[in-house]
Amino acid sequence: MPELPEVEALAGYLRERAVGRRVDRVEVAAISALKTYDPAPTAVSGRAVADARRHGKFLDVIFDGDLHLVVHLARAGWLHYREAFPSTVPLRPGKGPIALRVRLDDGSGFDLTEAGTQKKLAAYLVTDPAQVPGVAKLGPDALDADLATFTERLRSRRGQVKGVLTDQAVLAGVGNAYSDEILHAAKLSPFAITDRLTDDQLATLHAATRTVLGDAVRRSVGHRAAELKGEKRSGLKVHARTGLPCPVCGDTVREVSFADSSLQYCPTCQTGGKPLADRRLSRLVR
Repeated sequence: MPELPEVEALAGYLRERAVGRRVDRVEVAAISALKTYDPAPTAVSGRAVADARRHGKFLDVIFDGDLHLVVHLARAGWLHYREAFPSTVPLRPGKGPIALRVRLDDGSGFDLTEAGTQKKLAAYLVTDPAQVPGVAKLGPDALDADLATFTERLRSRRGQVKGVLTDQAVLAGVGNAYSDEILHAAKLSPFAITDRLTDDQLATLHAATRTVLGDAVRRSVGHRAAELKGEKRSGLKVHARTGLPCPVCGDTVREVSFADSSLQYCPTCQTGGKPLADRRLSRLVR
């Protein structure tokens, strides 16, 4: 799933490439992906792209006249920028992975695509991003929260730190991959309970959050949209590295699997050398 660094980079790429270009037309190929109907997609035609921003993991493409195309890419969604489209023929609904296409006046534009069968990409055309339910519920941005705010937010929700850190109402922008990386950097078990964390542990976690996300954003700057997934993978130390050596201590990176997701961690760095058991089978080490 694209998280804060990738969405920030996508917004930056659109600012560089698309701002100032006028929209020729918007084509919706996956009706279920467009969650709003007023204004209609035709309202964007003829308007210039004015800016692109990020709200947590939501991408916000802003058009003249204060219209916003707010997109959540979900687990398998992505933005593909095209310098030229292979055809001027409008998209046919229900065909292929493309959910929505924005054609610009110089022949370029971008597609919002979604792989797989779980179609959860969501696009909203609104006059205010706060009209998007997911945006309205966001907590402070994970990169903007100072230590006092970070501590207050983490302690506001009792639970396993992995789940609380990825709760967008607590802090916005952190997902499954970067939470694994942050907890590894902070040397914390993903199943540590938030209201048992000491002040020093929370300060370390705050610093790790800023460092991991900040470094990821800096690595992503300047990359084309098509290159961002590879750049993300190249910077990961534990996430999606099950069975490989931890680059910090050399121990084997381990995994805990759930029904529809998994997490990765280093036992030596994070759990005192003790492997975590699958919660579905036995009690977790904390």
